[in-house]
Amino acid sequence: MLKMISLSSKSSMKVCLYALIALLILSLTPGSYARAQQKDTDTISSAGVQFSSAPTDSQSAKPKADTQAEKTDSKAATTQITAPAQPTSLWGTFIVGLIAGFLAFLMPCIYPLLPLTVSFFTKLGGTRSKATGLAIFYMVSIVVIYVGLAMILTLAFGPGVLNDIATNGVFNIVIFILLVMFGISFLGAFEITLPSSMVNKVDALSDRGGIIGIFFMALTLVLVSFSCTAGVVATALGDAFTKGDRLAPMVSMLGFSTALGLPFAIAALFPSVIQSLPKSGGWLNSVKVVLGLIEIAFAMKFLSNVDLAYHWNWFDREVYLSLWIAIGIVLGLYLIGKIKFSHDSDLKYLSVPRLFLSIAVFAFVIYMIPGLWGAPLKVISGFLPPPATQDFDLTRIAENVPASSGSAQQVSIKDKKYADRYTRIKVNGLDSWYDYDQALQVSKELHKPILIDFTGFACVNCRQMENKVWVDKTVFKHLRDDFVLLQLVVDDRSELDPAEQYISKFSGKKIKTLGGKWADFEESRFNANAQPFYVMLDSNGNLLKDKDGKEIQPSPADFNIASYTNFLESGIQAYQNAH
Repeated sequence: MLKMISLSSKSSMKVCLYALIALLILSLTPGSYARAQQKDTDTISSAGVQFSSAPTDSQSAKPKADTQAEKTDSKAATTQITAPAQPTSLWGTFIVGLIAGFLAFLMPCIYPLLPLTVSFFTKLGGTRSKATGLAIFYMVSIVVIYVGLAMILTLAFGPGVLNDIATNGVFNIVIFILLVMFGISFLGAFEITLPSSMVNKVDALSDRGGIIGIFFMALTLVLVSFSCTAGVVATALGDAFTKGDRLAPMVSMLGFSTALGLPFAIAALFPSVIQSLPKSGGWLNSVKVVLGLIEIAFAMKFLSNVDLAYHWNWFDREVYLSLWIAIGIVLGLYLIGKIKFSHDSDLKYLSVPRLFLSIAVFAFVIYMIPGLWGAPLKVISGFLPPPATQDFDLTRIAENVPASSGSAQQVSIKDKKYADRYTRIKVNGLDSWYDYDQALQVSKELHKPILIDFTGFACVNCRQMENKVWVDKTVFKHLRDDFVLLQLVVDDRSELDPAEQYISKFSGKKIKTLGGKWADFEESRFNANAQPFYVMLDSNGNLLKDKDGKEIQPSPADFNIASYTNFLESGIQAYQNAH
């Protein structure tokens, strides 16, 4: 029932304004990236690319096969904590999907179908109430199709792989290639379509009429619009899979499909709305091009994830920023008409909405430029590789601080285990430790409490905490002077020596990677799988207790500096009271 129709004239950039603003919100919305980690991670290869684990630190002493979390003779090992809620919940995932759905609705292969579809419902229903009912069922069918797709993908990946997928080499490379491919397709280089035979068969089923016909009509829309919506769907699903929550892909597609189908239901309920909408025209292709360029930019994040997790060290912060700046310049030039693609209409003059959009894009580009020399860029810091990956940083030069500087701690341990693996995520000025047993020893020697930072290479909130909260003078001073900072990277893909691998008593799975070991520790000891996750312990590995004898509960990401400062100071006071 749904056929591709030609685009009419009279361009209008009013809707394009809303589209780009929504897309910028989408691209800058921080996901929680709170992930439980898979424990049984094997070497992965794809298309000739070998994702092998980084070598184990040859100078580090072998950790005990039994982790601290598995010791039964320690009170600390049996403590179970209920993790506080993450600041970004599944509602954030739903909103991202909702925005993506509205953007997909503005694509050239969906937007022009609105009046045709509503007219069909009106004729079929006979009355407004029946037509509205058919349109609502049409929207529900779209929701069922997309949520069902997400459910199938989740079951195909399996919950274990889903939780570990944020730093899975194959997954990130595939999503990167898909987004770049769809982005180039949006620019007009080629068109990605499903086989016409499949579309025709489904379209024929939609002629049956009744409820079944409406469902297949919705399925026809999904198939016909594949060339326009697949890239947006891939972006939304890619973001959802990296959340680590098995419900996230389905919640994302719930938001996406609701936004995609809602305009049809609203238009059926209020047919006069259609008359006030902008006519189809060249502006629809402009929306498509803008989405294509931003999809290519967003794809860089997936490449950065695997670069950090596998210690490739290819994708430094300045490389990422240079690519974003270049794409931003191209986008700005396109909006003012200096660049034109094959399917674009002639731009006779620069409209006011297009002018303001180009100003916003060029302003964002100017904002990013100082980052090439070390500016923190707090607004987008969670999406960039860590500052330690930057080779040339004027902020360090101005402060005369070397890249690896930290507050030197005079302890008997001379060789930090695993330290050489984490230079790219090291926070400048802090002397971090990366092994639990060593941190306990250092805590006893320095008479300081331990602050465990369960972190990850691909953790957006971790980077935002480091670049927005830890830079506060009071917070930074506490971390540097009052704690033994223990950073446990739960998505490190480095493979443990065979003698160090073990079967987790918590999950029953074999722990093969260093990140899996720390993830298992977090889950079994603290009943949590979120990152970042901050835990304060005494020198014996027990949770610190306040003056009333209550254990101080761990904290997830907390972007309120005053609140996070109070959390740290409560631990410092508790440790001092106990000693």
